[in-house]
Amino acid sequence: MNKEQSPMERPYQLCTACVMDTTDPDIVFDDQGVCHHCHEAKTMFARLPSTSEEEQARLEAIAHEITTAGQGKDYDCLVGISGGIDSSYIVYVAHTLGLRPLVVHCDNGWNSELAVENIRKLVDACQYDLLTYVIDWEEFKDLQRAFLKASVIDIEMLTDHGIKAAIFRLAQRHRIRYILTGNNIATEFGLPPSWSWNKQDLRNIKAIQKRFGEKKLHSFPTMNTFTFWWYRASRLYKYIPVLNHIRYSKKHALKILHEQFDWTYYGGKHYESLFTKFYQAYILPKKFGIDKRRCHLSSLIRNGEISRDEALAELAKPPYEADELRRDKAYVLKKLEFTEEEFDEIMRQPPKSHREYPSDEQFMNVVESWKHVLKRVIKRPDAPYYS
Repeated sequence: MNKEQSPMERPYQLCTACVMDTTDPDIVFDDQGVCHHCHEAKTMFARLPSTSEEEQARLEAIAHEITTAGQGKDYDCLVGISGGIDSSYIVYVAHTLGLRPLVVHCDNGWNSELAVENIRKLVDACQYDLLTYVIDWEEFKDLQRAFLKASVIDIEMLTDHGIKAAIFRLAQRHRIRYILTGNNIATEFGLPPSWSWNKQDLRNIKAIQKRFGEKKLHSFPTMNTFTFWWYRASRLYKYIPVLNHIRYSKKHALKILHEQFDWTYYGGKHYESLFTKFYQAYILPKKFGIDKRRCHLSSLIRNGEISRDEALAELAKPPYEADELRRDKAYVLKKLEFTEEEFDEIMRQPPKSHREYPSDEQFMNVVESWKHVLKRVIKRPDAPYYS
């Protein structure tokens, strides 16, 4: 197995502060057994507001800029919503700030009924316009089949890429400059680089689809790495991770969403998508030896929402109950048009690195090395609340 997917030949070790372990091949521990993710999180958490007054000041500054720039327009910002906790809470925050977002949902064919109902409750209560961007299922199915056949780790980059490309496309169409995102330090920090791939690597997507797919892409929303980088770096569109400017708590968000919108929890991180649930709870552990719950639970430990013992108890449970796994596996295979024998053979194939296929990695390395120079050339503002 490649370094990207498997732990290096080293003794097993578990962080003494969180529940990350040597299934992250690049994890580093200090003399007390605390991992580098925990140390880096302390630095990141220092950027978050420490008081309610600071939180309010940040939100007011964000709201003032957005509403001022959005005067005379139908919408002053755009919010992508999946029906999950983070994106749903962003809609709530936008509502409390008096913003006028266009709420966008990308339907890739894997929505759970619960996610759809959660979205409906939110937009109805806030009286927001909802635009559902439906991704062509036949094309998306072909892409997912190709990525499974390629044995690469980040099948979910297809969804993430499509969502970002669609959001930029809609922002351009509706003349919206501000995009509010649910990315956050509190519940998402510390994902090992080897557990995923650059979501904007269109060259990688096309190479894998060309080799293993059967259809040509006509309507699947795409954006090449340079265009995405340019939009972000030049501030033509401003991404604002609003949850990094409040003292965000998953428990508090769930409480607010349930009490004010009758919102219903779906069980796990990103489990609002049926495929994401199957991918995280079955494909990743079985084929790649990765339990993504470790990362999610470690974030909650650092955020003070659960204890380490509670996280370890959760990890002691199987990611899937046997009956639920049988049901979900049958559904996923039928939807992707795999026989059980075909899918099981794919699962038996050794994992491959995304680097074994053409990619934009070299370009991104050049951009990274010249990042500070490029920032000065395009005179990017360093407002503290931009991502």
